[in-house]
Amino acid sequence: MTKYTVTSLILLIVCINLFAISVISNKAEIKNLKTQVDSLTIEIDSLLLEIDTLESRKNIWDFNFNFKTTHLLSAIMHVESSNNDNAYHKAEDAVGCLQIRKCMVNDVNRILKRQKSSKRFAYNDRWNRYKSIQMFDIYCKHYNLNSAEEVARCWNGGPKGSLKESTLGYWAKVKTKLKINS
Repeated sequence: MTKYTVTSLILLIVCINLFAISVISNKAEIKNLKTQVDSLTIEIDSLLLEIDTLESRKNIWDFNFNFKTTHLLSAIMHVESSNNDNAYHKAEDAVGCLQIRKCMVNDVNRILKRQKSSKRFAYNDRWNRYKSIQMFDIYCKHYNLNSAEEVARCWNGGPKGSLKESTLGYWAKVKTKLKINS
């Protein structure tokens, strides 16, 4: 064999080895990138779940009524308890920021049972602002309350509260706490 042939063979072997090392290195890099993609996908899923949770919480506070109102739930809380999570009305056993009575907890649990939900509320949950708001939301959605007046009067007087003359005074109090846009 000539000197050039041996050199060419050695060079060819070196090139093949470098190519093999490069392929192996690329396979490791690909595997590493796939792991990073999986990790980022999990992180994105987690962030999407967090966004859904935040949107759900926002929806509890913002009912987007056709009636132009601002902070209906805050107005109701102010009328019910002056926004006091520890408010207690002994005569009615009404508790918390929304002054929820035991019959309301029972009604919300009945609604959840009909919806085949496993979620249930305890009487002590009335002291928890977030859980009280959840009960309020379930109640309003179940009874398909669509206007600020309907929500306020039914919260005060039960599912048919909007038909009761006795809830008009309550609505007047709530309305004074609302900023109504003309």
